Amino acid sequence: MSIFKTKDGTEIFYKDWGSGQPIVFHHGWPLSADDWDSQMLFFLHQGYRVVAHDRRGHGRSTQTAYGNEMDTYADDVAELVVHLDLKDAVHVGHSTGGGEVAHYLGRHGTGRAAKAVLIGAVPPVMVKSEKNPGGLPIEVFDGFRAALAANRAQFYRDVPSGPFYGFNRPGAEISQGIIDNWWRQGMMGGTKAHYDCIKAFSETDFTDDLKRIDIPVLVMHGDDDQIVPYADSAPLSVELLKQGTLKTYKGLPHGMCTTHADIINPDLLAFIKA
Repeated sequence: MSIFKTKDGTEIFYKDWGSGQPIVFHHGWPLSADDWDSQMLFFLHQGYRVVAHDRRGHGRSTQTAYGNEMDTYADDVAELVVHLDLKDAVHVGHSTGGGEVAHYLGRHGTGRAAKAVLIGAVPPVMVKSEKNPGGLPIEVFDGFRAALAANRAQFYRDVPSGPFYGFNRPGAEISQGIIDNWWRQGMMGGTKAHYDCIKAFSETDFTDDLKRIDIPVLVMHGDDDQIVPYADSAPLSVELLKQGTLKTYKGLPHGMCTTHADIINPDLLAFIKA
């Protein structure tokens, strides 16, 4: 396996396939680089160098008890980018991975990046507050933590079989394989890291990061996203970005990269080529 060690000794697993302009994929919680299979294969065949890593505490990376927050996630990405000498890269982040992309670019700059894509992403901030009245109440995320602590294996069955892919919607075409693969990826990671990451993705405010990003950013979001509600995320992020473009997908779920790769991949390609 391809692994590099961060400055604090954490081992980060990554995939690095092909040559050409690099596209770096950042996965959502509590998954792994494997969640990008449909995109990695597609863009590899299009002649790009495709890179995806397992965030610390997730997948095949070290199951850390520390550093499970956005500053460290962003620093890990920065180290990986330097380790692989990536330049002119396109960073694509889904959900929590979208927050990671925003914070990496906001914290470390865009010198090695060409473009970015936020898909069903958590910025600007998810949790409800006086500054973010349209957010989700903290009790929602407390419920996530309680369910994870009580029975993580069952919780990781419930999420993909219901809201993540919209399989709870009338007439949905349910894929047991997709549900099982979500569960497999989730159970590979560490309980402590996944528990901590709920705070990271729900309470981190990415407003200043979005304002700092000076490269083109495509914001893609399904308007039937039951995990990261559309109205409090994508439109607000685009307003903060210097060069942001919003693309809204009517009726598509949070996990649309998997359920509707035939729609998402060509749109990603068009943006990258533009």
